[in-house]
Amino acid sequence: MPDTAPHLGTPVGSEAERTLVLERLLPAPPPDVFAAFTDPETLLEWWGPEGATVPESEFDIRPGGRWRTVLQTPDGAANTVSGVYRTIAPPGHLAFTWAWHGPDGGRGHETEVDITFEAAGRGTLMRLVQKLFDSPEATALHNAGWASSLNDLERLLAVR
Repeated sequence: MPDTAPHLGTPVGSEAERTLVLERLLPAPPPDVFAAFTDPETLLEWWGPEGATVPESEFDIRPGGRWRTVLQTPDGAANTVSGVYRTIAPPGHLAFTWAWHGPDGGRGHETEVDITFEAAGRGTLMRLVQKLFDSPEATALHNAGWASSLNDLERLLAVR
C-alpha cells in the first residue's frame, strides 16, 4: 500500500536502500508468466497484496499506454496506483512506471518497475527491480506488497 508519509525535498537513504530487487521462481514457462502480467483478466486474479481486490482498473498494454488500478483492502480502504508502460517485449521483459495517488487524486512519487522473465527448468525466474523510492521505508512497504502479490501469482500459476 502507499507510503503516505510526506517526503519533501531530497530523498532519504542511499540508492541501494531505495531500490527493491525481488527474484521468484515461478511454476510456469516465461510466456505464461509474461501473460499473467499483461493479460488484464489474468492480472486481476492476483494483482495486489493477498486479500485485496481490484474494483476498478484500466489497462492500455502497449509502450506508452497507461494503466491504473484501485486496490481495496479487506478493511475497505481503497488506494489508487497508476503508471505508463515503457517496455513490452514478450516473453522476456516488461517495464512500467508506478505512482500511488494521494487523497487529492494527484500522483505521488514515481518509481520505475523493470521485470525480466527467464526460463529456469520447467519454470521461470522472474526478477523485479523497482527504483528509486523516496525512502527506505517506502522500499520496505513495496517489498512486502510485491511479495504478497507474488504469492497469489505463484498459487495461480501452479493450478493452471
